[in-house]
Amino acid sequence: MTKVKVAGFGVSLDGFSAGTDQSLENPLGVRGPEIFQWFFPTRTFREMVGKDDGETGPDDDFARRAMDGFGAFILGRNMFGPIRGEWPDDEWKGWWGDNPPYHAPTFILTHHPRAPIEMLGGTTFHFVSDGIDSALEQARAAAGGKDIKIGGGVETVRQYIQAGHVDEIHLAVAPVVLGQGEALFQGLDLRALGYRTVEHVATGRATHIVLAR
Repeated sequence: MTKVKVAGFGVSLDGFSAGTDQSLENPLGVRGPEIFQWFFPTRTFREMVGKDDGETGPDDDFARRAMDGFGAFILGRNMFGPIRGEWPDDEWKGWWGDNPPYHAPTFILTHHPRAPIEMLGGTTFHFVSDGIDSALEQARAAAGGKDIKIGGGVETVRQYIQAGHVDEIHLAVAPVVLGQGEALFQGLDLRALGYRTVEHVATGRATHIVLAR
């Protein structure tokens, strides 16, 4: 049965999952990359950027679980790019170049409709302007029975968790404090929503915690 998952989602010790002032130069916000230092050295990430090296081990195991086997992805508009408001043109096609890492139908939440964009490697971006439930319904139809990943950003993840749609959450807790940014847990009572820890693994760069209902 299809499950809806949050996976490979970095969070600082003080609860932030993105830095401030996202821009073209800072896709994860200022200091945001600090919470993904567990991910960048892995073989999984290095393969995503066209390299044939990288570390194996528990961090890589969780990284691969966070990307492989999904039939569809859902992203907030900030995860797709830094442009706000109406789409000025069709030039911006995401942060990732011609071959994004999703390789599956990917649904972008937005208030401004836009025609789908077919990319290399099996990724097609679909722009959904009628809410999170519609995006999830479309993702289920496209996933072919595989799991669906809520890929971020922070507000998108919070909305899907609060609505009761997420079955499993993998957090990679980084040993850093950001001080400010986008707070992941703001407004969420994970225990009241039924989540319990089902797996936890500590490495030198992160503590991986899996919550499930």
